[in-house]
Amino acid sequence: MALTTAVSDSGRYDIVIEQPPVNAFSIGLLRDLTEAVRSLPEQARVVVLRSVGRGFCGGGDVKEVQSLPGFEGILGHGRYSLEVGVAIEECPVPVIAAVHRYCIGIGVLVVGVCDIIVATEGCQFVLAEADNGAASGVVQALGLLPDKRMRAAMFTCEPFTAEEMHRYGSVYAVTSPGDLVTRAHGLADTIAAKRPAVIRALKQSMNSSAGRDLVTKYRAELSYTYELNMTGDARAARATFVEGTREGYVPSDADADAARGGS
Repeated sequence: MALTTAVSDSGRYDIVIEQPPVNAFSIGLLRDLTEAVRSLPEQARVVVLRSVGRGFCGGGDVKEVQSLPGFEGILGHGRYSLEVGVAIEECPVPVIAAVHRYCIGIGVLVVGVCDIIVATEGCQFVLAEADNGAASGVVQALGLLPDKRMRAAMFTCEPFTAEEMHRYGSVYAVTSPGDLVTRAHGLADTIAAKRPAVIRALKQSMNSSAGRDLVTKYRAELSYTYELNMTGDARAARATFVEGTREGYVPSDADADAARGGS
């Protein structure tokens, strides 16, 4: 199973992703994630979204997009990247993202619409849209980075870290890998202990005041991505990854050891 769910006695609803080898998000996984969020159990008071394995998300499944006929791949990814974002934003209870080691492409967009983020030390985030022929994801990325920093990250596809986002306030806490789940669960249990009606009302109030208008803005962004696919520029960009003429963004185990000081 690529996705499992469980509800604790406290009302914490865990959604856990496991899609080896790097947790690349396929169309099916995005669809299942959307359904898991929308199928919120009645007793759930807070959601914790996390992954197990090498890292949180290795990006969208580029090989799947390339292999499907016509525009089926990009249309599927576009549809469900929008639907999962809307599901998280409209989820009646807070959604906490617990992110470890790396979060790439569509993973950043998913995390960008969560209410709270906890991440591991040295966790790398990459907005890989430019290298993959996409011109969308801006509205979600603005939930993580200031405007000019977001532009640099999207134009260059260079990684930025959990520590940097913690300085901006968009990451709530940076933890050791071993403490990530404990910290996320502790935060979730704190929220779950409060009056459910108040927390639900507060989330609706926050969404209304933030006024992100995710559906309108992301659909407009997707129009540019779809145009790039129609002209062939997007397919050519993705081909450089599939054919191995450019490297991906998932850090090697050696890089991870170096980031931990060789431990």
